[in-house]
Amino acid sequence: MSEDNGAPEVWPTRDSTVVAATPGDVMAVIADFPAYPEWSTSIHLAEVLSTGSDGRPDRVRFKLEAGAIVDEYVLAYSWSADDRGLEWRLESSALQKSQRGSYRLEPVEGGTRVDYELELELVVPVIGRLRTRAERRILADALSELKRRAEAR
Repeated sequence: MSEDNGAPEVWPTRDSTVVAATPGDVMAVIADFPAYPEWSTSIHLAEVLSTGSDGRPDRVRFKLEAGAIVDEYVLAYSWSADDRGLEWRLESSALQKSQRGSYRLEPVEGGTRVDYELELELVVPVIGRLRTRAERRILADALSELKRRAEAR
């Protein structure tokens, strides 16, 4: 099905994992953007550009190097009032036309379930299956790296 402008609808890709840490500890890792290059293999810089009235980062600039893909982009963040979730959207990028994503944290037996959702659209059109496969890999890598970092705290 298509939107009125003829562009295909873009559906988000979702994944989740259980981390052996409290929601607060997991959120502390997620919110510590400057530390991302220490534990994320593809993020080489994460610079907080501004913070909201709650003291949380609301604009962050990233430098990504994932194989042949190199991009610098800015994401705008909004944080949930219960401190168990955040959403973001793309503000600027050379390679991406749009990006929306979210984390949602839920306490479960043994730790925290982390639900991650991501929707990417590149400037250069990519066939749906290839885009979905790339999103799934990004999600899997991000969740495993986040899990490893949070459990090591």
